[in-house]
Amino acid sequence: MENVAKLAETRAYQDVETQMRLLGRAARKAARALALSSGPTRDTALHAAASAIRAREADILAANAQDVADAVARGTAGSFIDRLTLNPARVEAMARGLEEIAALPDPLGRVLASFARPNGLRIDRVATPLGVVGVIYESRPNVTADAGGLCLKAGNVAILRGGSESARSTAAIHACLVEGLRAAGLPEAAISLVPTQDRAAVGHMLAGLDGAIDVIVPRGGKSLVARVQHEARVPVFAHLEGLVHIFIDRAADLEKAKTIVLNAKLRRTGICGAAETLLVDRAVAATHLAPLVTMLLDAKCEVRGDSATQAVDARVKPATEEDWRTEYLDAIISAKVVDGIDAAIEHIETYGSHHTDCIITEDKATAERFLSEVDSAIVLHNASTQFADGGEFGFGAEIGIATGRMHARGPVGVEQLTSFKYQVRGDGQVRA
Repeated sequence: MENVAKLAETRAYQDVETQMRLLGRAARKAARALALSSGPTRDTALHAAASAIRAREADILAANAQDVADAVARGTAGSFIDRLTLNPARVEAMARGLEEIAALPDPLGRVLASFARPNGLRIDRVATPLGVVGVIYESRPNVTADAGGLCLKAGNVAILRGGSESARSTAAIHACLVEGLRAAGLPEAAISLVPTQDRAAVGHMLAGLDGAIDVIVPRGGKSLVARVQHEARVPVFAHLEGLVHIFIDRAADLEKAKTIVLNAKLRRTGICGAAETLLVDRAVAATHLAPLVTMLLDAKCEVRGDSATQAVDARVKPATEEDWRTEYLDAIISAKVVDGIDAAIEHIETYGSHHTDCIITEDKATAERFLSEVDSAIVLHNASTQFADGGEFGFGAEIGIATGRMHARGPVGVEQLTSFKYQVRGDGQVRA
């Protein structure tokens, strides 16, 4: 029986390998056609896909209801359910996002730099597609539309691998994207969906599908990103966890701070821009800490704090060392009193993930120092961290927030999904 089981497992792996190799070949073939397509043609596909999403709203919501029901039956956490759930407003947001992407300027063919050499050579640096982008994501079915649309606009082929928990929703949305490609006369393989939920498929993507994939974008939990970074044999746009901090400076306006903190933590707790740690300058702890903590507790947000924070309200739970390193993605926040901006920055550098961090202050010089010295992809002054979003940046949408320092950083939108080449024009020059 053991040998039979091993044989079945081997055959299943070989079947997945064959499926993925065929998928990679089709994607690579489509990449050239897409790179040579016109901007208006790609925009036509995006508009048609948006129309299909609206027309198939009932099908998408029905598929999503089954995914959500299965997740609830498994006892999945509420924050995960929120990320998984679609409703009419979120479906409309997907369609509108595709239209906003279509309205962006064509990123391809842009002359990024132009200069002439003393020998008469004229050199232009021109934007080009990356090629084939593999996107591996969990739970959020809307990423299907965002990733597919952004890659298409930038002239890239997308190979999408959503999580098993959102398989029905992802398939329903992908069908709309394919309908858009057909309407524009573009190859259907331009936005491909991995046809299996077998985990081996991820391994094949990370290996590059025999050179078919040019870059991988992971979007999900810490374990997924860690696996991608460890196993990938192609470049990765890393989207690490959002250990987001808000620092209340000694010159912070209390009412402004309360409004921002409440929104940053509780508007949507399950997104990567949600605040996870509140740092309060000791200089204003006596006036600002209690109102902020009480506000959060009264709003049904659990607060885990240091001794100073515990002293202001009996409902505060003691924070452990692990709390400072935790992305809750839930109605939980850690809170700590720090000795000014130096200690705040030190805490962020020690525990943060270089995703998004914020200072609340009316002191412009202190704000500028924070913006300059905190080494995160997004740094804000007097604004909710929930603005850490490609749509809010005017990018139409985003594949994720890149927290690395190579190529792309911050919201990965259309421009970040391009590369470049040098076009050199001469008139008979030869090198001495």
